Amino acid sequence: MWMMLFLALPLLGVGYAAWHVWQILPWSPVWKCGVLAVGLLAFACIFLNFSGTLERLPLNMASMLYDFGNSFLMILLYLVMLFLLLDFGRLVHLVPKDWLTHNAISSLAIFLFMLSVFVYGNIHYHHKHRQPLQLTTAKDLAKPMRIVMMSDLHLGYHNRRAEFHKWVDMVNSEHPDMILIGGDIIDISVRPLLEEDMAEEFRRLQAPVYACLGNHEYYSGEPRAQQFYHDAGIHLLRDTSVVVNDVCIIGRDDQTNPQRKSVAELARHTGNTHYTILLDHQPYHLDRTERAGIDFQFSGHTHYGQVWPISWITDRIYECAFGPWQRGNTRYYVSSGIGIWGGKFRIGTRSEYIVATLTNEK
Repeated sequence: MWMMLFLALPLLGVGYAAWHVWQILPWSPVWKCGVLAVGLLAFACIFLNFSGTLERLPLNMASMLYDFGNSFLMILLYLVMLFLLLDFGRLVHLVPKDWLTHNAISSLAIFLFMLSVFVYGNIHYHHKHRQPLQLTTAKDLAKPMRIVMMSDLHLGYHNRRAEFHKWVDMVNSEHPDMILIGGDIIDISVRPLLEEDMAEEFRRLQAPVYACLGNHEYYSGEPRAQQFYHDAGIHLLRDTSVVVNDVCIIGRDDQTNPQRKSVAELARHTGNTHYTILLDHQPYHLDRTERAGIDFQFSGHTHYGQVWPISWITDRIYECAFGPWQRGNTRYYVSSGIGIWGGKFRIGTRSEYIVATLTNEK
């Protein structure tokens, strides 16, 4: 059912937007056909990106097709919303009918509006928001800890090594004691990471890195993802835990694996003497983390919808889709991610990394 909706809704959106574009452009049929052909080609690239074809193309060409198709998906969403608003305005007699028929001024206004929205969205995506977070504990702590947390890097065809290089410099400037990554380091393929030797960039990080798997590590091929983690010097916690400077870090396998251990089982093996951080990529069933006595959970996955109004949908799906949360004595942070899937646009959401300071209660 979900797959049918995933296919049907974009097809309906393309048909609806294409009809309106044909109606509103003041050009000859030849030029209109050219515009629609570009749109249909971009739409076809969306499915091309999931077919495995990119793996057989040169890396730069594969990156261009990835960006072209997935950016169009977000542009299509905003075109459909805009035309729905104009159609509603026409029905209630606020928008004259001739505004939507062979109108050069309306065509230019729509183009400039869409251009401004997505130029802003791209600039906003590249601005990485630094989110401070203060954590305290009554448990023994040898020294205050400075922890940088990230999720959803989605490194691959669109987030390439040159961009990741800037993120590494940004993290190193925080001088963290440790770095925690809440899954989805890899986007849809390990191939771009291997060809650009992104493992070398990870090895530039000046603090130990601990991470859990996300659903995209499974999409990209979980055995190859694990090997990349190893080569990059990332300590993969897959239903395992480690104690670092009196802090116990538990990494839970992604729920893509139905055989993963429960939070309660993982917590039983660690005891309750250390401050405990759980890395769990997808923020479902937060009540189970509270019942297990975990001190802090870090998750990602939601991207907070990436663009408005999808953020409204994530708010309906998750108990906490973004930001800090608390249940009893357990605190949570669900990150919107430092990277992104698909087109590089943030509209109504943000790309972020978290700088947490863990200290003893006074």
